[in-house]
Amino acid sequence: MKKFLLLTAFSLSAYADNAMEMLYLKNACNSCHGMYGEGMGASPRLQGVAEHTLLRRLKDLQNGKTRSAFGSVMISFAKTLDENETKAMAKYLSTLKTTVDEGRYDIEFEPAGDGGS
Repeated sequence: MKKFLLLTAFSLSAYADNAMEMLYLKNACNSCHGMYGEGMGASPRLQGVAEHTLLRRLKDLQNGKTRSAFGSVMISFAKTLDENETKAMAKYLSTLKTTVDEGRYDIEFEPAGDGGS
């Protein structure tokens, strides 16, 4: 019975992570924050940020509070999340990791680049 409960809890956790990943992609969060929340340009890194910090920031956004001019676009995205989704998204983002080279987007913004494609 304990194995069943542990497996069920793991399955529900994996389902919740998958649902949050789908919500992250559906809302196009990856277009500014990167596929793994690594941050791009003026968009902040989300991966590795403590869950309680992300939760506080999401709730601030839902209340119309932002720390930068760029953050104003996030208010509408944050307001689409219900309370459970807000908590689950903070948890999901806090667990994101990547082993990809951190500078992989730098070439897009270098003057010596190909001019954009």
